[in-house]
Amino acid sequence: MNLVNLKDASDKVNFAEAVKKGLGKNQGLYFPEEITPFDNIDEVLALPFVERSIRILKQLIGDELPDELLSKIVTTAFQFGAPLVKVTENIYSLELFHGPTLAFKDFGGRFMAQVLANISEGQPITILTATSGDTGAAVAHAFHGINNIQVVILYPKGKISPLQEKLFTTLGGNIHTVAIEGDFDGCQQLVKAAFDDPEVRDGLHLNSANSINISRLLAQVCYYFEAVAQLPKEQQTKAVFSVPSGNFGNLTAGMIGKSLGLPIKRFIAATNLNDTVPRYLQTGEWTPKATVATISNAMDVSQPNNWPRIEALIEQGYIDKDSLIGEAVDEEYTQVAMRQLASLGYVSEPHAAIGYRSLSRSLAADEVGVFLGTAHPAKFRETVENVLGQPISLPQPLADCVGKPDFSVDIENSYEALKSHLFSILK
Repeated sequence: MNLVNLKDASDKVNFAEAVKKGLGKNQGLYFPEEITPFDNIDEVLALPFVERSIRILKQLIGDELPDELLSKIVTTAFQFGAPLVKVTENIYSLELFHGPTLAFKDFGGRFMAQVLANISEGQPITILTATSGDTGAAVAHAFHGINNIQVVILYPKGKISPLQEKLFTTLGGNIHTVAIEGDFDGCQQLVKAAFDDPEVRDGLHLNSANSINISRLLAQVCYYFEAVAQLPKEQQTKAVFSVPSGNFGNLTAGMIGKSLGLPIKRFIAATNLNDTVPRYLQTGEWTPKATVATISNAMDVSQPNNWPRIEALIEQGYIDKDSLIGEAVDEEYTQVAMRQLASLGYVSEPHAAIGYRSLSRSLAADEVGVFLGTAHPAKFRETVENVLGQPISLPQPLADCVGKPDFSVDIENSYEALKSHLFSILK
């Protein structure tokens, strides 16, 4: 698989190099030089989930990973499903929260961990990543206990749900967690600054596990195929996917799926009040505002890092720009959507509710809609209970970590403070 840096076309790497590096020169994102569609998409859709995922990833990666190794990696990573649950006559929820940390990022995090563990050849690696919520837990659990890999996770102090935080700040060992004064965008800027600093990047063998890492992104393509495969055959070409969007890796993965031949009709980029992309799609002007804190905190991102990949898919002709619209949902209507879903017998959390609200606003009578359920409602227990007025029981992974001690460290929003901390814990 050949990948090119979207900021520097001379920076070309193979899949293994892209996974190890994370970011290219000038903080550029790596992107496939070419995406080849399947010859027979129906044959692919007919396969079981794990077997199909192996085929999808081989189609994208090529022969770089031997068949036996790729099969082992995918089988180990994808030990849980992604059920499509009917909510109304023509709207479904794709539940992506049946993995160990109850969020969609388990797919990408576990795949990346298995890839790195198998290609690093025992060389030391430091994963440095920022999280607005679910990435932290997924990455921490995926890499916990893997030899020669240290993980440092930055997150905005006080701006993610307490249960989300508990899932990744209580592991210890090779997992180091840092609470930063500020928002997710500030954490992301610190990560980028570290990758721009040769002393840190090379000295600590940095890698990033955000959705900017190509391995995480490619793994997410697989569950879009799983969603379409579960739809009745006559509905597959009418499918509209509403994707709750923060850093836009999830939407990018869906568009790569469509580029491979998946018969998705169109996409909705569903955001909260951090509406940079919906405004851009309407006006053509990229004007990020200050990040606003919302109850859908994992989407509190005003400068989404994966957007250049979506632009590349459109510019290179893989995706028709008319097949994408943006919808922003405010706090009031997020809560309205949660109550509407509950009245239909489906308990959901704020992020999926934004997907549902955006979908129900624009779905045509002859279309079928799928909104992504990106996290288990219990991860946002306080919000869900306050909005719905009913208690939610904790699934076992959350119940197990509630009483555990927190190993997190607080530091100021300063690159020098982060640099000092990194060398103090990793050297």
